Amino acid sequence: MTTAHGSADGIVYRLARPEDAGAIEALDSSFTTATVFEVTASDAGLGFLLREVPVNPPVHKVFPPEEHDEQGSGGAAGPDVEADARTFVALDGGEVCGFAAVGYAAWNRRLTIEDIEVSPGHRGRGIGRALMEHAVEFARERGADHLWLEVSTVNAPAVHAYRRMGFDFCGLDTTLYGGTPSAGEQALYMSRPCR
Repeated sequence: MTTAHGSADGIVYRLARPEDAGAIEALDSSFTTATVFEVTASDAGLGFLLREVPVNPPVHKVFPPEEHDEQGSGGAAGPDVEADARTFVALDGGEVCGFAAVGYAAWNRRLTIEDIEVSPGHRGRGIGRALMEHAVEFARERGADHLWLEVSTVNAPAVHAYRRMGFDFCGLDTTLYGGTPSAGEQALYMSRPCR
């Protein structure tokens, strides 16, 4: 995808450019949820149970600042640099309102969604789905077999959005966030076929 594509509501999608880095970093990725996913080990220790449970008061999660450009600038550095990584942005009136950073691994034909965020005021408008479709298009170009992502058990809104986009649970890590501000949460892994 080298040109900008618009949508019916005026949102424009394109590859990120170096000058987008500040706006991507400043995007508000916080959320509030009245439910979270709870992971419990089976009595025999041979499996896990995942269930959605209500929380009162609702959880308001603010992610710590991080480097969003893990996958490079989406090809802006040149055709031979970061050939298997892209960052797509969504723009509303020229302002970044969402992005998706993805990377392809040829050894297992997996496209990893490294990060996908939509600003709170733009959620519920299909922007996340459109960004994911750009990721799917890139995955198909690369010959990916599936898309894969990681999401925290407290991010029930994202889990539901990913399920609507065709993702299913494929694993978990109960220790991934240990020693971080998210200690106590578990990582859920989700995937969907590309074809």
